[in-house]
Amino acid sequence: MTVELQNYVEPFVEVTVNTFKEFVGIDITPRHPHFLDPDQGFEWDISAVIGLSGVVRGAVIVSMKSDLAIKLTDMLAGEGHSEIDADVVDAIGEINNIIAGNIKPKVPNGDKIVISIPTIIKGKEHSIAWPSKQTRILCIPHKAFENDIFHLMVAIELEPEK
Repeated sequence: MTVELQNYVEPFVEVTVNTFKEFVGIDITPRHPHFLDPDQGFEWDISAVIGLSGVVRGAVIVSMKSDLAIKLTDMLAGEGHSEIDADVVDAIGEINNIIAGNIKPKVPNGDKIVISIPTIIKGKEHSIAWPSKQTRILCIPHKAFENDIFHLMVAIELEPEK
């Protein structure tokens, strides 16, 4: 990974940990980051996707199993959720929205990054089709609670210097 790209990726871990601590009220632990194999199968049930444009192009994605999504939603919106409903969709989208919005002051030229509204993908063991085999997707697993894992994925391309 180039140092220039690392300037954008490292802050995502810090912002994600802070978002979960301050917004959700839990401590999470980042695990070993790795580049994702886009052809690998996954056990996600919900993903929140936020597109990035401006000085960077790409996406920030938070993906997890339904049990964790429901647990987080119960903490944020009150208990009683048993499936991925509108509250769960809103909660996971808002968590990713906060992560993407809070990254802007932490990276070079962050004021020139434009973030999209969250798009939610749901469905048991869904996959995400990336537009290019050349796109490198950094996956940073995070541990929440005792045994829950969610994945923060960052796929960015820097705009060439002019």
